[in-house]
Amino acid sequence: MNIQEYFTRISYNNSHKDADLQTLTVIFQHHIQAIPFENLSMHCGETIELDLQATYNKIVRKKRGGWCLESNHLLFWALQEVGYDVCILGANSYDPAKAAYATETNHILLKVVIKGNPYILDAGFGGPYQAWEPLMLISGKDQPQMPGVFRFTEDNGTWFFEKVKRKHYISEQSVPFSDTPELGNIRKIYAFTLEPRAINDFQALNTYLQVSSDNILQKKSICSLQTTEGLHALVGWTFTDMKYNYMEDMDLVQITTLTDEEVEKTLKDKFNIVLENKLVP
Repeated sequence: MNIQEYFTRISYNNSHKDADLQTLTVIFQHHIQAIPFENLSMHCGETIELDLQATYNKIVRKKRGGWCLESNHLLFWALQEVGYDVCILGANSYDPAKAAYATETNHILLKVVIKGNPYILDAGFGGPYQAWEPLMLISGKDQPQMPGVFRFTEDNGTWFFEKVKRKHYISEQSVPFSDTPELGNIRKIYAFTLEPRAINDFQALNTYLQVSSDNILQKKSICSLQTTEGLHALVGWTFTDMKYNYMEDMDLVQITTLTDEEVEKTLKDKFNIVLENKLVP
């Protein structure tokens, strides 16, 4: 594994001599705009190994994306290589359909400490709930970014992460857009503690997500990538192009239903992904 090869993969050409916040922000943005959040392997009959070399080969050399366990693990390695004080944390995702947080840890994120100040970094949530910049780990403070306003609240050692949702402007040619109905404009994302974790703590989760039929990653083939203006997302045969803050407090959403042939072409054109095996959306 080679840090320069990783930087080439994410089109990062700047200096990384200073392990400061500015450098962290730029590396992170290059990462999320180059590496899609995707679970296509499990819909192509491929096994996802929770192993750094395997993840590196898949994302850096084969120019694929990955889910949180892969993308954040790779980013963890890269930041350590550059000299950041970084550790892995575990989180319990919020399920709007059940209006509850998962009972078991099912997500990983990173904590980076710079000059004594902790920041949360997560390149593996994807879609419209993907932050674009490191977030200060501070309770109750609104942190506006291009995708929206993010916020942490802390209660007795447990941290809760949420986003203020914007309205959606659906362009005329789009099919109706349905988000999980939710009261208010706050979208809970996940809960976590600051207990440092090792990647091997998540081996059972990595296996479970690939064999359990009860999780969203098994039910839907997902690929999403942040752009300079918003995001592209392909879920099954549905392609969504979102532009953030198209009008005040409103995102522009364009939705297209694709054919099987168009799915393959869209993966190549929009996500720079060419699959080795046949995708069953």
